[in-house]
Amino acid sequence: MARIPENYKQQVDRIVEAIIYLYTESRRLTKDQAARHGLTGPQLSVAKILEDIGDLSLSELSERINAQNSTVTGIVDRMEREGLVERKRSSDDRRVVHIRLTKKGHELARSMKFEPFEIFKSAFEQALNREELGQLLQLLDKLATNVRKQVAEKTEK
Repeated sequence: MARIPENYKQQVDRIVEAIIYLYTESRRLTKDQAARHGLTGPQLSVAKILEDIGDLSLSELSERINAQNSTVTGIVDRMEREGLVERKRSSDDRRVVHIRLTKKGHELARSMKFEPFEIFKSAFEQALNREELGQLLQLLDKLATNVRKQVAEKTEK
């Protein structure tokens, strides 16, 4: 078996640390901003997604925030009680329920900047040129595919 150079292990460790930092910082910024508006982090994410994209079904919304339908149902239930979203049955398929922002929800979403998104977007634009950005995207897609595969293998056991 070929020996992995020590420098490689250090590089992998630094990359993992950077990813964890970015994830942790994103969650902290989201949580802080959400709290200023009386929301949870996931509620802030849902409000901004619905503001940007428009009405989504529960499963589409679940996919966008990478959460189980049951988790998103709880988030939407609380937002509905606060008058931020409403559920509307699809006219095309009565089994599908779309989640949409209410007027109050639109006003709140418009008043909030999604700080993690803005900060990371700005960091990418300032730190990377187009070629580097393309390379990073390709590498992150490759990494995400491998992580999904490993997670699927672990859940099968």
